[in-house]
Amino acid sequence: MSKLDRRSFLAASAASSSLFWPLACSRASQQKLTAGRPVVISSGNGIPAVTRAMEGLNRGEDPADAVVEGVTLVEDDPNDMSVGYGGLPNEGGVVQLDASVMHGPTHKAGAVAAIENIRNPARVALKVLRHTDHVMIVGDGARRFAKAMGFKEENLLTDKAREVWLKWKRNLNPNDDWLDEDQSVDHDARQAMAESLGIAYSHGTIHCGAVDANGDVAACTTTSGLSYKIPGRVGDSPIIGAGMFVDNEVGAAGATGRGESVIQSCGAFQIVQHMAAGDEPTAACLKVLRWIADHTKRRMLLNQKGEPNFGVTLYAVRRDGLYGSASMHSGAHFTVHDGTEARSEDCAFLYEREPQDVES
Repeated sequence: MSKLDRRSFLAASAASSSLFWPLACSRASQQKLTAGRPVVISSGNGIPAVTRAMEGLNRGEDPADAVVEGVTLVEDDPNDMSVGYGGLPNEGGVVQLDASVMHGPTHKAGAVAAIENIRNPARVALKVLRHTDHVMIVGDGARRFAKAMGFKEENLLTDKAREVWLKWKRNLNPNDDWLDEDQSVDHDARQAMAESLGIAYSHGTIHCGAVDANGDVAACTTTSGLSYKIPGRVGDSPIIGAGMFVDNEVGAAGATGRGESVIQSCGAFQIVQHMAAGDEPTAACLKVLRWIADHTKRRMLLNQKGEPNFGVTLYAVRRDGLYGSASMHSGAHFTVHDGTEARSEDCAFLYEREPQDVES
């Protein structure tokens, strides 16, 4: 078992950032070396996913199948309103889903975006990976492809999600994501307003990355996207190198949170590159969060302290079993199964968040 050495981490980070990270570094002790054993990491809603994925790895399942079947449990849960069936709809009341999966041994990827009426986009993305020479299929083409692969169409808008959407329509600006040129929007304030009105508001997602006992790696990210989004909006989740990336010689990484910022930072790709250069997973995640913060220039995306007013959480697992996660703000959690148990752990972070503003 090894811990991330605080002094070494600060020394390695000094060249790229002037941010003081004592709190973040103190969180990094959760990283563990488990070389030779399977490891699965996921987002805060991922206990079912890491449990199912580990069961699959222990049976000799391919890591791509293991992570996809893991997130499928969450996609199928109507009470998780961030993915799949029961996910929160776009501003028109339509559930549009995105997902991607990448297989380390073949370095092949598959993705679908803005797919409607198909409950399990992660499984469809895996079909794209295995049955086509494409990487991404979108919109009605993705729906038709899914039907050709044997997936059934169904209405994904549950009564619960419909009620929430109607409450949002009655209480909030229906053009929430349309901006005037100089408009300022505080994302924390927007979410706080929604919560005060009893309205769910989410850019929730589930990411799941795994390494098996042979050191082979795979990852998957799936989402219903930003709630009440402009129809057709696609976030980072289905974009290879943004919401998810795998290099079998290095490891896997993924993201949840504000997709636009992760896309513009090539977030998952950056994490894997930092690990390839020698950074441990938590340090790699923190470097990318620092990059995102440094490149967030627009006033609408900054709080009064000049810090990003939105959430991003990053996840990484190295092929030797070392894992870690970091979030833009304190209070976030991730899940992991290291072969002994499925559990939730604290994320490292860049900025301290007030207790009442904890992000999930």
